Amino acid sequence: MVGEFAVPIGGVLPETVTEAGSARASDVMIAARLERLPMTQFQRNIFLIIATAWFFDSIDLGSLTFLLGSIKTEFGLTTAQAGLLSSMSFVGMFLGAGISGMLADRFGRKVVFQVSMIFWGLGSLWCAYAPDATTLGYARLLLGFGMGMEFPVALAIVSEFLPTAKRGRYLAIMEGFWPLGFIAAGCLSYVLLSYFDWRAVFLAQAVPAVFLFAIRFFVPESPRWLADRGRHAEADRVMEEIEAKVSARLDGRPLPEPQPLPAQARGERRFSFLELWSPGYASRTVMIWLTWFFALLGFYGLTTWLGALLQEAGHSVTKSVVYTILISLAGVPGFITSAILVERWGRKPTAVLMLLGSAVAAYLYGHSPSFGWLIAFGLMMQFFLFGMWSVLYAYTPELYPTRARATGAGCASAIGRVGSLIGPYAIGIILPTMGHGGVFALGAGSFVIAAMSVAFLGIETKGRSLEAISH
Repeated sequence: MVGEFAVPIGGVLPETVTEAGSARASDVMIAARLERLPMTQFQRNIFLIIATAWFFDSIDLGSLTFLLGSIKTEFGLTTAQAGLLSSMSFVGMFLGAGISGMLADRFGRKVVFQVSMIFWGLGSLWCAYAPDATTLGYARLLLGFGMGMEFPVALAIVSEFLPTAKRGRYLAIMEGFWPLGFIAAGCLSYVLLSYFDWRAVFLAQAVPAVFLFAIRFFVPESPRWLADRGRHAEADRVMEEIEAKVSARLDGRPLPEPQPLPAQARGERRFSFLELWSPGYASRTVMIWLTWFFALLGFYGLTTWLGALLQEAGHSVTKSVVYTILISLAGVPGFITSAILVERWGRKPTAVLMLLGSAVAAYLYGHSPSFGWLIAFGLMMQFFLFGMWSVLYAYTPELYPTRARATGAGCASAIGRVGSLIGPYAIGIILPTMGHGGVFALGAGSFVIAAMSVAFLGIETKGRSLEAISH
């Protein structure tokens, strides 16, 4: 019995294979057809839609940095209780990231991404009407679950639609929407806190959940995923639609010929989580889990408390928000620098640079001799922190094959959320005894461990197709 591939726009020669080899050949053919597509507004539109949803998520998560001081005051929380409240989002993100990756590898990227937006929209709405700290904690748990669901699926979608030459840069740029969202959260908090209380901020953040309709109508399912699941007819149909749209943006010029890609060696199909521990992937999994855990422990342990620490230093709520926004502005050149370096230097050296830079800046921030130096070292810290985020999100989905890509990114993110959970709570306990210097020394040490994990266990993925990396 034989199967044939349709000839797509661009003049690809038909290929006939036996049924035993059809799955691998189809995977490779779909990947080759995607890789040969020039970058046009069609791919950029998909990127912008996913990145905009990412931006809204970052506003939701970043808002607690600006609101924690007000919430702590209203409910009369201790520093340990406030740390526990801020950690509830990360419990939800741990659950959401771990589950959604496996669901996306089983049921598809598109549907899981839409469901994630429903969860975080409802979670944000619940936060606005929480009558006490306990209810607010549960609402943050639901909100975090939705945000955790979104991250690995977004990474899989963007990495699977973009050609190799652009993939790393665009993934790094997408992470740049994170500091922009963080800054937007600060601006939104500043404006609304001038007239209302912290509940109004959460209410405003629930509105963008309607953006899921843009995902539904304008983002197709990943043809790489469809082919990998054996749904060859659907993959070919989606691929033909993509090729037609790209060709239309090239004024009908013929598309380049697909270039040969290595067939992915595979035995019996495993449950996607077990793929992470199969030969060739186990060391990558250990490396990326260590990196995510310690990087996020340091990052969220520090940034969640930035506003509250400034308030404890004697600054008003509005002034602490302004100072935190000012510090966060350095994240913009940070992610731009990272987006350039991941394609010029590579993922591995850029990750090590940004993590070590974060460690040095965090230590200096915690030992600032004056307010002026506090702002200067804060700017330096945010530059490296958001550069670190960019390279992590570009690097992680490249480490795994299509059949386990969302699972790999989701589990790494979930392990990172354990660090996110521990960080704010640990700092709430450490702060009264060790002071600001001890808090930021803890963050610096975490970044050093993450940098060493990449340096000694990481592989380089720059300039290689997803199929070549997973071969």
